[in-house]
Amino acid sequence: MLEITGLAKRYGASTVFENVDMRVQAGEFIALLGESGVGKSTLLNAIAGLDTVDAGTVRLDGEAINALPERAQALLRRAKLGFVFQAFHLLPHLNVSDNVALPLLLLARPDPRRVRDMLEAVGIGELGARLPAQLSGGQLQRVAIARALVHKPRLILADEPTGNLDPATAERVMDALAAEVRREGAACVLVTHSVAAAARADRALRLTPTGLVSA
Repeated sequence: MLEITGLAKRYGASTVFENVDMRVQAGEFIALLGESGVGKSTLLNAIAGLDTVDAGTVRLDGEAINALPERAQALLRRAKLGFVFQAFHLLPHLNVSDNVALPLLLLARPDPRRVRDMLEAVGIGELGARLPAQLSGGQLQRVAIARALVHKPRLILADEPTGNLDPATAERVMDALAAEVRREGAACVLVTHSVAAAARADRALRLTPTGLVSA
């Protein structure tokens, strides 16, 4: 489903990473590890077409994302990607349910039942009417995860999704993430420092400046 070939990112004369090759099958869960500052979040952004690269190709379902015009990239992200950012990027004037429902509304596929199910899956079913300002950091993280999964994306990119969560809540969130991957045949690339989260993946890879290696 996801094929990355020869991906490289540089800032001036400084190389963030290069020679990144990765294939992810439908229904496969990949954990991406690496030292702080090695470019894990940058790699996720590059996969999604949110950041430019200096070399290489990212293909999703055979389509080269980074070769598409900007508008086509945006439409592809809307339809096929679910992204969990370290910054939650929730809309402050919308309540929890409306924030989670937004990807479905943008696709003209409103589904209140699906929104409720996703909130229940991440353990915040009772918080749908609250505004983001009324939530804790861990609750905000769970809203962001529910929003990323609600439209049944083909590819889930998750940047430290359990970083703000206690162990029990992190386990529940990982259960929801893994269940979505298995049930919908999605692919997931998860950036994490958590040994417990990485252990849930089918494969763990480590990002180095010169490419990906098995962890």
